[in-house]
Amino acid sequence: MKKLFMFLAVAGLMTFTANIASAQEGTAPAAQEEEAEEVIDLFAGSGEEVPLHQALKTKFIEGGAGFMSLVIICLILGLAVAIERILYLAFSKTNTTKLLDEVEAALAKGGIEEAKKVCRETRGPVASIFYQGLLRADQGVDVVEKTIVSYGGVQMSLMENGLSWLSLFISIAPSLGFLGTVIGMIQAFDAIQAAGDISPNVVAGGMKVALITTVGGLIVAMILQIFYNYIIAKIDALTIDMEDSSIRFVDTMVKFNNKK
Repeated sequence: MKKLFMFLAVAGLMTFTANIASAQEGTAPAAQEEEAEEVIDLFAGSGEEVPLHQALKTKFIEGGAGFMSLVIICLILGLAVAIERILYLAFSKTNTTKLLDEVEAALAKGGIEEAKKVCRETRGPVASIFYQGLLRADQGVDVVEKTIVSYGGVQMSLMENGLSWLSLFISIAPSLGFLGTVIGMIQAFDAIQAAGDISPNVVAGGMKVALITTVGGLIVAMILQIFYNYIIAKIDALTIDMEDSSIRFVDTMVKFNNKK
């Protein structure tokens, strides 16, 4: 599933960059700004409110296609990773109470092999941990407990897989925005130097690029941060559930050995 989401993200990214490249080849930056202003004037003259998508497109053009494209790329890839993780964690959720009851009933009915069958037919990290413990049931409860702890760490690593990339996109999006800010300020000072005079019209272009790229980077970072914190909360909840069910599973194995 992770490969599928990354493929879709890359495909969308390639289409997006291709459209940006064709737009840049066919229209000069000044012409793009004039087009954006004409659209705004058109809606303003008709008394209609500018649609949200049209306003976003206008700000995208005004902020500069180069840096704004990089910010959007961070958003697309970050959302792809976040959605993949959310789906993975949703499929990892297991009714541990029901699973423990089924394992205990299987142990009483058919022994270790029957309990293994129950774990194989149940999805999620908890069932995988139980299965690894059952594989070493003949080596004693101490070995089973150590196996559960070790394999629990493996399952936690699998749940956290990809979060480093999401954290990277959260960090790099505002950095790209700040970089656009610096470049916008440089453009403003270049315009002042070329004009030989400080006037609002001369400075406005560079300052607009600076502010729009910063806002874009911060918005992307905030959106991805919300997804990141949600994923962390889901992982914490699953971890607590895994630890609690593992303790109860060890108790079940102790009772099973005592009956033998």
